[in-house]
Amino acid sequence: MTRVVYYTAATFDGFIADASDSLDWLFAVPDASEAEAGIDLFMDRIGVLVEGSTTYLWVVDHDQLLDHPERWAQFYANRPTFVFTSRALEAVPGADIRFRSGDVVDTWAEILAAAGEKDVWVVGGGDLAGQFADAGLLTEIVLSVAPVTLGSGRALLPRRLESDRLSLEGVRRVGQFAELTYSVDKSRR
Repeated sequence: MTRVVYYTAATFDGFIADASDSLDWLFAVPDASEAEAGIDLFMDRIGVLVEGSTTYLWVVDHDQLLDHPERWAQFYANRPTFVFTSRALEAVPGADIRFRSGDVVDTWAEILAAAGEKDVWVVGGGDLAGQFADAGLLTEIVLSVAPVTLGSGRALLPRRLESDRLSLEGVRRVGQFAELTYSVDKSRR
C-alpha cells in the first residue's frame, strides 16, 4: 500500500528553513553527510515526490538546476515530481515536473497513479505536509532533528497534530541528528 511520507530535517526549535527560506543551516551541521548516507535506501521506496514552490525554487537555485539539469536526475532519478504552486515557475529541462495548484485532494488520484506501487515523499514545505495531514493522506513522518536553533523561519508542521494521531515507531542516532519516525493515524482528523 502506498504511504505518504513527510521525510525532513528540522532544528531543535521546529524550523525546516530559516527566515530567508534557506536550508544552508542544515548543511553546516557536522556529520551532515553521514545523515544523508541513508537517503538512497529511502529513495528506493519512493515513486513520486511532492513539494511546494518555495522548496522547489530553493532546490533549483541551490543546485543551479536550470544551468545543470543533469543534477536533477542524479538525485531524483527522473521520478515524477508534483510542485504545488500558485505562480508560474520554470521547469528543470528534461525533468518530469508537474505544476499543480489548489487542494492536494484534487490531485491525489494523479499522484497515486504516478507513484505506482511505491511511496510518495512530501519533500516540503511544512504547510504542504500539513495539507496532506488535514486530508487524512499523511501516513508517516520521518524527522531528523538537527542540533541547531534558528529562532524563526518556516515551521516544521504549522498544524496542530495531537498525540492521539502520532505513534513513535523508531528512534536512531545518525551523526549529530536524532531521527524520529512516527506513524500518523489517518482516521483521526
